[in-house]
Amino acid sequence: MKSHTFLKIATSTLALGAAAAALPAFAQSTGSADFDGDAIIVTGGRINDIVGVRTPDSPKAKVEIGKEFIASQRAGQSVNEIINLVPGVSFTNNDPWGSSGGSFTIRGFDSSRIAQTFDGIPLNDSGNYAVYSNQQVDAEIIETVNVNLGSTDVDTPTAAAVGGTVNINPKVPDDQFGVMTSLSYGDIAAKDSGGEDRSFQRYFAKVETGEFTSIGTKAYFTGSFARNGATFANYGKVQKKQFNTKIYQPIGDNGDFISLSGHYNENRNNFGGSPLRASAFNSDKSSRFYDVDGGIPCTLSTGDQPNSCGTSFERRYNPSNTGNVRLASLFTLTDKLTLSIDAAYQYTKANGGGTTSANEGFYYINGAGRGYTGNYGGSYYFGRDFNNDGNLGVDTNGDGVISNYTVRNADGTSRTVYESDRTTLVQPSQTKTNRYVAIANLSYELNDTNRVRLSYSFDRAHHRQTGAAGFLKANGEPFDVFPVNDPLTDTAGNVLQKRDRDSYATLHQIAGEYRGDFLNDQLTVLVGVRAPFFKRDLTQNCFTTSSGGFVDCVPADQQAAYIAARPYSFNATTGRASGAALPGSRKLDYDKILPNVGAVFKITPEVSIAGSYAKNLSVPSTDALYNAFYFPADSDAAYRVPESSNSFDASLRYSTPVVQASITGWYSKYKNRLVTAYDIDGNGTDTNLGPVKKYGVDASFSVRPVQPLSLYVFGSWIKSEIQNDAVTGSCAATSDIALAGLCYNVAQTDGTTISYLRTSGKRERAAPEWLFGGRAQVDVGDFQFGAQAKYTSDRFLNDINGEVETVTVGGQPKIIAPGGKFKAYTVVDLNVRYNLESLGLAKSQIQLNVSNLFDEYYVGSFSGGLDTLASSTSAFVNFGSPRAISATFIMGF
Repeated sequence: MKSHTFLKIATSTLALGAAAAALPAFAQSTGSADFDGDAIIVTGGRINDIVGVRTPDSPKAKVEIGKEFIASQRAGQSVNEIINLVPGVSFTNNDPWGSSGGSFTIRGFDSSRIAQTFDGIPLNDSGNYAVYSNQQVDAEIIETVNVNLGSTDVDTPTAAAVGGTVNINPKVPDDQFGVMTSLSYGDIAAKDSGGEDRSFQRYFAKVETGEFTSIGTKAYFTGSFARNGATFANYGKVQKKQFNTKIYQPIGDNGDFISLSGHYNENRNNFGGSPLRASAFNSDKSSRFYDVDGGIPCTLSTGDQPNSCGTSFERRYNPSNTGNVRLASLFTLTDKLTLSIDAAYQYTKANGGGTTSANEGFYYINGAGRGYTGNYGGSYYFGRDFNNDGNLGVDTNGDGVISNYTVRNADGTSRTVYESDRTTLVQPSQTKTNRYVAIANLSYELNDTNRVRLSYSFDRAHHRQTGAAGFLKANGEPFDVFPVNDPLTDTAGNVLQKRDRDSYATLHQIAGEYRGDFLNDQLTVLVGVRAPFFKRDLTQNCFTTSSGGFVDCVPADQQAAYIAARPYSFNATTGRASGAALPGSRKLDYDKILPNVGAVFKITPEVSIAGSYAKNLSVPSTDALYNAFYFPADSDAAYRVPESSNSFDASLRYSTPVVQASITGWYSKYKNRLVTAYDIDGNGTDTNLGPVKKYGVDASFSVRPVQPLSLYVFGSWIKSEIQNDAVTGSCAATSDIALAGLCYNVAQTDGTTISYLRTSGKRERAAPEWLFGGRAQVDVGDFQFGAQAKYTSDRFLNDINGEVETVTVGGQPKIIAPGGKFKAYTVVDLNVRYNLESLGLAKSQIQLNVSNLFDEYYVGSFSGGLDTLASSTSAFVNFGSPRAISATFIMGF
């Protein structure tokens, strides 16, 4: 019975003297929390631990962050930056304030392999599984953040969480009425940053209703607004608005409840980070702060050909409107049977910015025939006189059609001659998602030491991806950051798209789990299994022209002529295709039985050992599946293999009110390791690395030697080994990769040649091998002083682990860039808080935060690929956040 279980847990907790470890170990859903016993022992009191970080004594490797630690970090900061002191976690912030996104890994797994949930509801993109760290909930309403390292709960609705889970648990409304406000101001405090508005302002307010009905109903309502100038450039800004609410209704006195929550977030961000490719990044710190190309202000060209106004990367916008409504509930049906139901609706409207030089004229296949409107080879052709000069261009080569053509220069190079008049337009990759999620758990207590549960999870997302164009103002700014609201058409009224996809991602998942306590609660065993059934219903409305997913988007009234002019063929023997594959629809199914087991054994009340095993499945992303449309649906070339893995953890833990320590060894082996890289416009390319081994060690130690002082240190060693050499398109002897000895050719008996990249034994890109850090905190009277540091070792740009180097060619030295290796860095942060209670303001504080105290200069986030050259246009890098200072005044009553 739940009441008996509460007494048993409470008695055991007191016997262990674990008041210092009373941080509730929330899991991914209401049902998981209840099944683990965690929901029963939550009292809402102050978390009494060491620096707000704890390793719970569970079979799975977990780390939990409490609200006291969260409150010590900068107001408005992203959740993903806040958990950066968790072993195995690596996050690089694109600005100091938490509103511009960043790069996120756990144990070397990128964010598309990490399930991030809010009240148990998945936040990952339903198409590419990415986590958008700048759209996270305001930290003031977070009670705890739970990080599962390398595992997930059996009821989590996830398509790709082989790297772990991050669950954000918002607070329960207070019993008493109250108001809380938070005002922040900050600025960049780094050399050469002056002369521009880089300041940060944030306003937050929360109203607690307290219990306002006779049955204990309570709620809160919050709102925030944050803005900051561009961190590095002399142009751009970031604005963020957010609103949250939660209505909570307790049912009886047994912990049952129903809650309804709402969240809305609106971002209006200019892109930013750096103007550099990987090959151009050097040790000159002064290059961080720069002026954008084209000058500020600028004037858009109204002539036949565009100028550069409005085209710089920093002028692009990354707008998003996201919201959700969430239901959580727990019902005790009998003294042994418990039902929990969680549900949510989520909405997303977002795009990735970008401009294009669009043609007024028509597109001609092979320079002749009829003219088409649409998007071809990444360029728009509108057949429309935008500049009102009475023509669409000039026939300079006299072939009778206005068509762009290529000429060869005297030096052997080539250039494009644009006969068509062109104009600069905004052309973002637009995404709109409507998503429905439900999780139900039925838990039965066989007796005081044995429980079972049956779970059902449902997740259905309608993912609409388009790419309409819009006009720019005379100053290069878009009229609407969402051109989908009023898209441009050709003269026939066709909305022209650069992409046009309609997808449904559906999951039905059933799971079962057993939890047993043996040997007078010394041994706890978890045995679970989940069976996910994934369905991908995909519609491609454009013609696919390559295996890389490039498309021509042809209006319906011109498709018959286009098909005749560019016929498609496929050779089943060679597996090669040519021409343009027709628009169409496909349905794909992925399912697997996934065991999930673990155990923890208490050697003494203070010392325990734990181990767990999980089998994981990662379904190919939407981009990978759409790329396969170039091949017939029933061909081997069209099938995209899902990633699967076997993951193991083994932990040794020690816990007292004074000392908490843990060391965990882990190992994961993968088949068909899928890795996605994104270019500067957010377009994805997928790589199958084949089998990959990953293993490592996570360790943490925290101590409170005297009451005012708390110390915490952690470290992680992360090793990844790609097992095979990867097939590539070519290994030209003069290429940088060949000159570095990173590729080779193998002649085949049929006279052909297969080229390989030397990936065997190499480390996966973007994954640091070493992470170290810690925090020291002193609480004296009304003051809190905190200092924390994080070391991140070097990272590679690509999977062949190439570096910029000098080789000898023809007896002469030559600099080549077959990749890049970004050096290690250490960031130190400080915080000081003063409680104003002695001044009669019991719920008010002043807080000062300094991030990157020593202004470390380093590469933050970056985009790479299987064999990305450091000089490639897709090898863009972002500067790490510079030193920044902010002050926050918090007032409550």
